[in-house]
Amino acid sequence: MFLIDLFKKHNRCSHDHVSLDSTYSYCPDCGELIENEWFITRCACCGIKQRAIIKNGEIMPADNFCRNCGGHEYIVEKIPRINFIDINYAILVKTVVHEEDTVEEVTQCWEEKNLNKPKLLQLFQ
Repeated sequence: MFLIDLFKKHNRCSHDHVSLDSTYSYCPDCGELIENEWFITRCACCGIKQRAIIKNGEIMPADNFCRNCGGHEYIVEKIPRINFIDINYAILVKTVVHEEDTVEEVTQCWEEKNLNKPKLLQLFQ
């Protein structure tokens, strides 16, 4: 029974048609709200950018060592928006945003236009 479950196709959407240029967008295939997060990896020693991959659910550099200094440690950095310089190094993580995560308390206030505005008082010294 375990082998049958292993080779079964899972009907999970991979969100391939989600727009990459916006932070939040809806998937046209499943209708869920998706957040696009971009990450790059840097060497912890010299700070040079390294090409990122996802291995076993963890973001890590594609190489096992830094090609600049030979270090093995790395830093994962989240970038708010992707630019054309970082496109070769960055990795995209698409996460489903649940409704309870998006509810925020927002208070708005506005001022109505009043034609009879009071004049400023003079300052006497």
